[in-house]
Amino acid sequence: MGFLTEHVAEVRQRLERRPLDAGRLLALAAGLPPARGFAAALRAASAPAVIAEVKRSSPSAGPLAEDADAAALARRYEEAGAAAVSVLTEPRHFGGSLADLRAVHLAVSVPVLRKDFLVHPDQVLEARVGGADAVLLIVAALSRSELEAMLATARDLGLDALVEVHTEAELETALRAGAEVIGVNARDLETLEVDPEGALEILAQVPSDRVAVAESGISTRAQVEAALAAGARAVLVGEALVRAPDPGAVLRELRGAA
Repeated sequence: MGFLTEHVAEVRQRLERRPLDAGRLLALAAGLPPARGFAAALRAASAPAVIAEVKRSSPSAGPLAEDADAAALARRYEEAGAAAVSVLTEPRHFGGSLADLRAVHLAVSVPVLRKDFLVHPDQVLEARVGGADAVLLIVAALSRSELEAMLATARDLGLDALVEVHTEAELETALRAGAEVIGVNARDLETLEVDPEGALEILAQVPSDRVAVAESGISTRAQVEAALAAGARAVLVGEALVRAPDPGAVLRELRGAA
């Protein structure tokens, strides 16, 4: 059993044991202002749009920035030109929390993406209440009907979705489900291995009317340029930023604005 399969099974079991209070979350969501447009921000930014990630650790790299001030880091990202900020909220493997999501939402004016293993529409609702403007939906973690239901919930709540794929078959599923923003992850979430060349081949197959996002393994301007040449409109970068002594400088370099 690979990492993704094992972890998603744990998430499903946890939600069965302790379901989210959908009624309470709906009441809270009803009083919120409109979400910031994630897809619109990526389209409007000068290419490459950078989604800069707040990530404390990862199962592949171990501890990264366990003691980071999420809000302060997000502000540095915004000052350096990030089009959006991604926040890992998964606690066990990534050291994240909904508290980080709320702190980042309050600290910046750009859209904020909740990045986690979401398998139920109530988690999308939880993300909206927690301060997310968009949610990550991983095609490999969901059935076709689940993906469509979660996309519908996101739309009903005014949220955008970054629909993540790793294979051509998953890309086809995302397109058929109507995904507007499609992330191509170079990392296989089962084995945690990275295949940059394979990801570029899939990026090239994303239709031009969608927003293609290159994910994982990006740390240099040359890699950003390769993603752009393959059709990416945006890149999602985490480890290279949180490890850097000056995340803003690295972000500007990746954008070609250094």
